[in-house]
Amino acid sequence: MSWDYLAVQVLNGLSFGALLFVLASGFTLIFGLMRIVNLAHGAYYLLGGNIAISVNLATGSYVLAIVVAVVATGVVGLLSERLLLRPVRGNEMLEVLVTVGLAFVIADLSLAVFGGNPRSLKVPAGLSGPLEMGPVVYPKYRLILVALAVLVGVGLYLMQRHSRIGAIIRAGVDDRETVGLLGINIGRVFMWLFVFGACLAALAGVAGAGILTMRPGADTDILLYALVVVIVGGLGSIQGAAVGSVVIGLIDSFSRVWIPEFSYFAVFAPMALILMLRPRGLLGRAT
Repeated sequence: MSWDYLAVQVLNGLSFGALLFVLASGFTLIFGLMRIVNLAHGAYYLLGGNIAISVNLATGSYVLAIVVAVVATGVVGLLSERLLLRPVRGNEMLEVLVTVGLAFVIADLSLAVFGGNPRSLKVPAGLSGPLEMGPVVYPKYRLILVALAVLVGVGLYLMQRHSRIGAIIRAGVDDRETVGLLGINIGRVFMWLFVFGACLAALAGVAGAGILTMRPGADTDILLYALVVVIVGGLGSIQGAAVGSVVIGLIDSFSRVWIPEFSYFAVFAPMALILMLRPRGLLGRAT
């Protein structure tokens, strides 16, 4: 086995891990700060990807496809939070049931509107094609996806740890009543945080539509991977999501080549071990 072959598999794992991170970061952010297990997150991914593909086919604009997909999915997230989740806020079981039902509704509406055939997003010529890195030739778009994940991760970390809004959110999680007494509408802050998470899922859908296909069931498949990422890395931890994404991406890449019949086992086995040995995840905080 050559070093070039190994390098390609590592890059495959990192690029898939980058996609998982963009999706899982929104999921773990919502859970870590709002304590909402949003099982409709994969449906937002599917919706964002399908909207981007349709807009791109209609207009030929890649940038417009991204903007419309992210904004439209954000609006769906806003309506979901205000109309469905806010009335059951604090009841974890009802929140889970509501998001599961919402995921089914979005999936069925996507099937009715966009059809059941697998579809992919046409990537602009400037972002597609191979890139030569010495002896290794690799798709440029996948490397851009890795760069996107790095930008998202750095931005989220700075927002959460070094910004006023991050301080408000952390304070609201620890003592919501006191923050409210200071004149801050923490409910509105959490609402926009949920919308932001939905937008990240849509962004992941747009990015994923360039390397994968949007099809019925894609939302469930990608959500399972995202759940593994946040469980391995630690719920509520952006750094944990980054570590989990890299680990799961690399495991998925090499297992599909070396042990394809056990590829799913290889991905989910680390999650089972983490749950047994360190239930809060590698970088999750003890509660």
